[in-house]
Amino acid sequence: MFSTSRKYTGQYSAPSLRWCDPRGLSALQRPPRPLYIWLRDPQSLTAKLVDLSGGHFHVKVLRQVYAYPSLSERLVLGIRQQQLALIREVVLYGKNEPWVFARSVLPVTTLTGPLRRLRKQGSQPLGAFLFSLPNLQRGAIAVAHIAGHHGYVPAELHDEEPVWGRRSVFSVGGKALLVSEVFLDNLTRRLCSPA
Repeated sequence: MFSTSRKYTGQYSAPSLRWCDPRGLSALQRPPRPLYIWLRDPQSLTAKLVDLSGGHFHVKVLRQVYAYPSLSERLVLGIRQQQLALIREVVLYGKNEPWVFARSVLPVTTLTGPLRRLRKQGSQPLGAFLFSLPNLQRGAIAVAHIAGHHGYVPAELHDEEPVWGRRSVFSVGGKALLVSEVFLDNLTRRLCSPA
């Protein structure tokens, strides 16, 4: 089981993934259309999940640590190798089912001014706060097809079936943070099942 920690833990990297532009996927490589639409939607995922769940939505914090991001995360954020970040991993639940695993990387240089409150976000959804900011900018969305045995997503959250994830850099007043969201089996089934 994961523990919540707010102290420095040194290197804490997620296994690397191959992220790509979803527009570059051929029709055969793409996920089912309903899921593909959600993966590419630049609006607040939190708001969409709250709506889909009929308000039966909550966040569970798995881990929150100060550590060094992975190479891939550093490159997309444009930060140095020895720059610490607050790394936050949560599960977003809808109707008491785990729907999304999210990993956020917030460089310590980002956690100042109005973004200082993100240090103590607790079980409040990060997306709800970010999308309430008038000067929020979102970078391009990249997607990844994640094998069931990969390790990016905690094993207890999904079976051996591959899952799809997305990530993008958000910027607020020139301060960047990276948010990755993996759509778990329960959400994928809900989106892709005939009504």
